Amino acid sequence: MKKTSLFLLGIIIGAFATYFFCPRQVDTHVEKIVKPKGVINQETAKELNANWTLHRKQAVDSAAQKQGRKKDDRSVWWSLEDVENYLAYAKNQADSLGYDMNGIRVYLGVYGKNAGQAKKDLTTMFLVPTGKISKSQASSIILSFSDSDLPIDPLNDGTGGSDGYPQ
Repeated sequence: MKKTSLFLLGIIIGAFATYFFCPRQVDTHVEKIVKPKGVINQETAKELNANWTLHRKQAVDSAAQKQGRKKDDRSVWWSLEDVENYLAYAKNQADSLGYDMNGIRVYLGVYGKNAGQAKKDLTTMFLVPTGKISKSQASSIILSFSDSDLPIDPLNDGTGGSDGYPQ
């Protein structure tokens, strides 16, 4: 009995020593964050916004005033969750239709008379996935060298934005 208890004590001490002194495999997978091409600094954004205000605001707002509104929207906001969900949806749709999605195009639009009084004739923006036919689906003759809009439902219905980029 004494030999058995010493044996069990040795196993327990050995297990503790192994746990504390043997190296453990650490998850070293760190997602690399890459700054996208086209990122601009805050000063440039403020300048671009000021230029839009100088050269476009009066014309856009005067069109809204003809509809009895003080001003038109100049930006659109989507939640991060909606954008991430839309990108996943669009990639899935592109794959199932035989396309390689490689980007998003942003379009300006204007709601028509059927949009209801709150949106009628006001500016909107919507996102459209772009890409090409996947290589496995393409023929040996390539007809298009540019990225084109994919036949996937666009994302709209963002929230009307602010009065401009903060100065």
